[in-house]
Amino acid sequence: MWNFSAQIPYKKLSKLFLFFSFLTHYSFSLTPFNKRTVTAVLKFVMWEMSNYSVNVKQIGRHCLRLHFFPVENSQYNLNTSVFSVWANGIPLLHEFSFAELGKEQASLMKEYVIPVGDSDSKKLILTLSPLKNSVAFINGIEVISVPQGQFPTSAIPIPLGSQVEIPTQKAFQTAYRINMGGPLVSPWNDTLWRSWEPDQKFLINAASASSVIVDPSSIKYPPGVSEEIAPNSIYASAQEMGNANVVDQKFNISWTFVVDLGFNYLVRLHFCDIVSKSLNSLVFNVYINNQSAINYFDISSKTNELAAAYYVDFVTTVSSNSDRILVQVGPPEMRSLLTNAILNGVEIMKISNDVGSLDGFYHNDQNGSKGSNKKRKLGIIIGCSLAGSALLIGIAALLWLYFWHPKKPKHKQVAWLPLPTHVGNSDSKVSIGSYASMSPSLGLGRILAFLEIREATKNFDESLVLGVGGFGKVYRGVLDNGVVVAIKRGNPRSQQGLVEFRTEIEMLSKLRHRHLVSLIGYCEELNEMILVYEYMAGGPLRKHLYGSDNQPLTWKQRLEICIGAAKGLHYLHTGASESIIHRDVKTTNILLDENLTAKVADFGLSKFGPTLDQTHVSTAVKGSFGYLDPEYFRRQQLTEKSDVYSFGVVLMEVLCARPAINPSLPREQVNIAEWAMHWQKRGHLEHIIDPHLKKSVTLDSLRKFGETAEKCLADYGIERPTMGDVLWNLEYALQLQETSIESVADENSTNYIPDIPDCIPRIENVNLSVEDIVSEQASDEVTTGVFSQLMDPKGR
Repeated sequence: MWNFSAQIPYKKLSKLFLFFSFLTHYSFSLTPFNKRTVTAVLKFVMWEMSNYSVNVKQIGRHCLRLHFFPVENSQYNLNTSVFSVWANGIPLLHEFSFAELGKEQASLMKEYVIPVGDSDSKKLILTLSPLKNSVAFINGIEVISVPQGQFPTSAIPIPLGSQVEIPTQKAFQTAYRINMGGPLVSPWNDTLWRSWEPDQKFLINAASASSVIVDPSSIKYPPGVSEEIAPNSIYASAQEMGNANVVDQKFNISWTFVVDLGFNYLVRLHFCDIVSKSLNSLVFNVYINNQSAINYFDISSKTNELAAAYYVDFVTTVSSNSDRILVQVGPPEMRSLLTNAILNGVEIMKISNDVGSLDGFYHNDQNGSKGSNKKRKLGIIIGCSLAGSALLIGIAALLWLYFWHPKKPKHKQVAWLPLPTHVGNSDSKVSIGSYASMSPSLGLGRILAFLEIREATKNFDESLVLGVGGFGKVYRGVLDNGVVVAIKRGNPRSQQGLVEFRTEIEMLSKLRHRHLVSLIGYCEELNEMILVYEYMAGGPLRKHLYGSDNQPLTWKQRLEICIGAAKGLHYLHTGASESIIHRDVKTTNILLDENLTAKVADFGLSKFGPTLDQTHVSTAVKGSFGYLDPEYFRRQQLTEKSDVYSFGVVLMEVLCARPAINPSLPREQVNIAEWAMHWQKRGHLEHIIDPHLKKSVTLDSLRKFGETAEKCLADYGIERPTMGDVLWNLEYALQLQETSIESVADENSTNYIPDIPDCIPRIENVNLSVEDIVSEQASDEVTTGVFSQLMDPKGR
């Protein structure tokens, strides 16, 4: 066991940093910064409890940094050593082992802020205590006095309320210190020798943010803010909203940080308006853990100038439901200025708990006396005995209730999981990020652990498969709260993957409509991509038309289903904050609930529509063969009218009860759009409709329906109606049908179609779907991709 002590003159040192290698040599460097005085006594490797005593000049909080590196040695395996660390009686690490960190962790630095001294003592005492038959080690210690005012005496609570007091005896542990939008800031560029990490790995959606950096010398420090709060390089960089000048863009920039459960955290946010051209032009909201932190925040109103440093302190509690702290900035709901929001830096500090610990609820037992250990063991034995007795009594009571009381029928009440609100999410555009179950979900629905998904599907039992698509299999599942859901599990060998997965989450997070399938939640861990939707008991519309034993739909039911789907598409095109083109409208993507209410599903290929100054969106051709808009296919120019064409195919599929493409039919009948238009233009559409509609569909209603479909299937988008017009026409066709039923007493009236000559037989079992095409290539290669699907027909 080696000892080393150093006495440093007050005028020559502001910080002490001692580094040494285990049992081989030692070295230390003393760097004269600001005024500090330190005395240190260091031991290299301890097999019994040892103390380091550091004399300080002033009373107050001191920054303590501990460096650990398990160097190789023939006598000890430091990787597996287990020990505890205290500072002035405050538990910092309890039974810590380097092996818990994993093989990728080469070294470790822990940073704490410890209250030091009173009128009688000015010492920081660091205690290391190895577990029995183990050793303790440390490689370096830094002690820095913290300037007065560096830590607040109170902070804003989350959720919002009256200010929370932070007593001076509270200790802190640095969890994160992040530089938003900028590079790593090394200790040499910080007056308190702190490191600031880049924020990229904490961003939930990198596309939502755009970094901005200015000259650090342009940053101004108003009264109350100094470079010791944060260096000017932190305030000289920021993340602002990506594409922030887009009209009416609603989303948040979001960062997530993994923390320990059961502690309060001090969250310090650094702001500096380096993006505005004038005062009061940047106004945004700030959220912490999905709770409002600051509404309508205008940095310049606080500093009265641009490029001036400013910071705000919050206190939030991390309960047992989540191990994350979520920080978000985004535009307010009501605004007349350009949409933007920024954040320059974040510091997250764990606050010692009610028993004065920074590692769980372990009390100060560093004296290690045998008496205290015996008392602790005795307490554990007594506690276990009491718990065991209580457990036995509880079991006995349950058995008595079970055998002697009559059983009542179970009426389990379940409710759908709450849909996201605007609290903390402002129609969040962000996505992706897998946390533990039940953590906040950023407006995207519940985030589920893979274990929950496995339990909900009975380990993906094949008997629960509802269908198979290009993305993967869809299972029926039951969540732990009894909610029945549809679970779509991505197939790693599928051509559709992460892009479609993220698009689906991003789109559905923005959409809430009676005729759109709701996203309940998602899971992205263990390389899995899983989406969880509300369960649609009726399944896809296609199964009610052909290929199954379902009862044939009446004409009125078909019209109501088409009207519901049209309402969903009309909402996508006009009702959402941004126009959305579905790009994959087909009968397998229109789902029915137990009441046959239609809802549009599957947004994996969806795209935002053109803006006000655009006529189309230029993009590679994607969609489903048989439903593709020919103009989009030729020109690779996507518009809302592409959905209208696909919906026209759906209308004919509903009317004729046959697939959009059926290669087994004669050549002229293979494509339903071409075949139906042939008869529609001749005025005899009734010749090819579903035989089950005989004597139930009226001629007037059929004519209106056929005219609507014909307009949808026009070759050029400019000739097609909007989804609003399609919806109106379908509702009129339904009105004609209902009016005829009410006015005609005799079902054999001439207004009904008495018989259907030359009809195509109903298809009872269809395996051909001839579905997806996905291509990023030139148009000639797209064609190959289209027809290749005939050999491998699978839907999404």
